Amino acid sequence: MKRGASGLSFVVGVDKPQNMSSHDVVNRARRIFAEGRIGHTGTLDPQASGVLVLCVGSAARLNPYLQAQDKSYQFTVVFGSATDTDDAAGIVTKMAPIPQELYGEAFARDCVSRLVGKHNQLPPVYSAIKVGGERSYKAARAGKVLDLAAREIEVFEAHLLGVLGAPSRESLTWEIQVRVSKGTYIRSLARDLGEALACPSHVGNLRRTSVGVVGLKDCVSLETLEQEKQTAALDAAKLLGYRIAEVGKEHLKDIVDGKTLALNAIRALYACTQEEGAGGRGFSKAGESTKPFADDEIVSLVCEDRLYALIRYDEKREQLKPSCVFPQGVLRG
Repeated sequence: MKRGASGLSFVVGVDKPQNMSSHDVVNRARRIFAEGRIGHTGTLDPQASGVLVLCVGSAARLNPYLQAQDKSYQFTVVFGSATDTDDAAGIVTKMAPIPQELYGEAFARDCVSRLVGKHNQLPPVYSAIKVGGERSYKAARAGKVLDLAAREIEVFEAHLLGVLGAPSRESLTWEIQVRVSKGTYIRSLARDLGEALACPSHVGNLRRTSVGVVGLKDCVSLETLEQEKQTAALDAAKLLGYRIAEVGKEHLKDIVDGKTLALNAIRALYACTQEEGAGGRGFSKAGESTKPFADDEIVSLVCEDRLYALIRYDEKREQLKPSCVFPQGVLRG
């Protein structure tokens, strides 16, 4: 497929189904749009479902900016057994009785609340992380375990939604909701929670409920995407969360050429008012902003219904310099 053949440029949210990899979703979207340049802003495991943000065409340049955003998940932790993949799809590697105290809701709520904060997290063996150019999950399938380094992640919010199971049935599941930083593995959270409680555990169900401000209500199924195509696009400028600067068409050539802009080229400046879990289909209206530009501030530069560049303010020169340009513009849904 020829890269960029479609001329499309936009961002869309897909509600990824279970038993489908993120790469499978991207390939499906490539067929739908006849466009090779499609990427996602954060992998979801095949067993997981939920929000998967796709950047189509030249909008793929937004990936580094959108990948850094917080993500929210709703998931279950199954106690009593650990697996080689840290989820329900793996092979059981360890089993143990469930301590009686884990069945108590107050105890569970306290344990979950203590997840909040920064942690050094060891990624799952079955993950896409590369070590020496080799994918960890591919090495694991071949019987080789790579030396993965722990990395710092942060849990911003953690809430217990419910405790399911009873000692008489020797089954226990905690349902949890979290908001976490980029690079956090929920499978590792579930695994580490069990280790801290001296009871093997793994993730049962896993659903991503938001990426930045894109929530499930802003996403479409693959079947709906096939019908709506680019009309399902989200407002890329608002997804980024930067302030939005509006310019006239007379400045577009300079912007596309990467030239600096004087402050008086800005017709209007808007605050990007965001609502949790609301993307281009459910944004509150942005209000006009009067706050002066901060040095090195990134601003989304728009003209009519398209995002044409991300610009940085140089306080010393009092100029706006494009740092990421979209010559054809990214559609604002």
